[in-house]
Amino acid sequence: MPTFPLPIVQLFGQGGAYLIYLAIGIAFGMVLEVSGFANSPKLAAQFYFKDMTVIKVMFGAIIVAMLLILLASGIGLLDYNLVWVNPTYMWPGIVGGLIMGVGFILGGFCPGTSLVAAATLKIDGMFFVLGAFFGIFMFGETVSSFDSFWHSSYLGRFTLQDLFNVDAGVIALVVVLMGLFVFWGSEQLERIFGKKDLKAEPRWRYGAAAATVVAGIALVIIGQPTAADRWSQMQVERETQLADRAVQIDPGELFDLIHNDRVIVKMLDVRNESDFNKFHILDAIHIPPEDISAAITDFHMEQENTVFVVMSNDETIATEVWKTLVSESIPNAYILGGGVNAWLDTFSSETFKAEYAVAANTTVGDDQLRYSFPESLGSRYPAASPDPGHFHELEYESKVVLETKRGPTGGGCG
Repeated sequence: MPTFPLPIVQLFGQGGAYLIYLAIGIAFGMVLEVSGFANSPKLAAQFYFKDMTVIKVMFGAIIVAMLLILLASGIGLLDYNLVWVNPTYMWPGIVGGLIMGVGFILGGFCPGTSLVAAATLKIDGMFFVLGAFFGIFMFGETVSSFDSFWHSSYLGRFTLQDLFNVDAGVIALVVVLMGLFVFWGSEQLERIFGKKDLKAEPRWRYGAAAATVVAGIALVIIGQPTAADRWSQMQVERETQLADRAVQIDPGELFDLIHNDRVIVKMLDVRNESDFNKFHILDAIHIPPEDISAAITDFHMEQENTVFVVMSNDETIATEVWKTLVSESIPNAYILGGGVNAWLDTFSSETFKAEYAVAANTTVGDDQLRYSFPESLGSRYPAASPDPGHFHELEYESKVVLETKRGPTGGGCG
């Protein structure tokens, strides 16, 4: 299994994690200061094409981070699924970017660089920070008036490889080449508008440019691990869990989880639509096995106390879907032991069983519904939502142990 990102809080405790975050923040601030990003005239000069340091430093940081992340993922050191990618809200993002850009031009700072300037006791940086806090306050007081727009055009974790449906390595190489063109163009603009002497620039930048191209080509060759690749790395451990029935939870445990206010239960019913319409547990989500991969991004956005329970009529199809979930690093994924059939066996009345259960001497195929429903009532059968008052002393072996998510929980602006 990949080692990174590290579970910082589990390894160093909450206090240790705060110290690490503080050290990273100080280091980041020092880099911005050394790069001249605490100087508002220098920052604003990019909009007049006189000093393009900002775009070169930021684009350089993006390229280096992109290459290292994808290379680490490609060789199995990093689980890319656990790397936070800000969800995309297309139109709110565009409008917000325009507003921030105007503020950048007028004030000469973005939020991160204004903090660096304030930390170095620059008065304009302090006023910009105060303005930012005032803007945050005003936004919080007025966001309810445009809440529908604020949450509009949601695309989830949407990346360039998703947009163009190509391998991440190809996108990385294209971004590298685009970045090098931007660097070259920036230098030409500085030469024309800023009268900069390019002969004074360090020559090692050519070697760095060549290294990024080589890394981009390497990414195309290496590629990114597929779900099948990740499953092969964990297969022995996970197959042991399946054999020991460590992830197949009893219907009684699922019932108690559903009524546990401290847990969010996502029941994924992966049966065919016909069986789902005949009967399903209340609040179960119908999602065909072929659609699971497309939903992985949304699953990663769920809260830490979310438990995913996959169910089919028995366990065969659910087990295959569970393998996909764990190979995509979805935490707290379990299988409903015995499937929907076992749920009906547990929570149906004797009258219901006598009327709808398939006779014991009748042959039923693997992962087939063992109840014959004359009508497709879905979750309107009593067994779909059993009365807690009648099933409060169910005996079962508890299997669910909440696994804390790894990886950061947010992003930010330099």
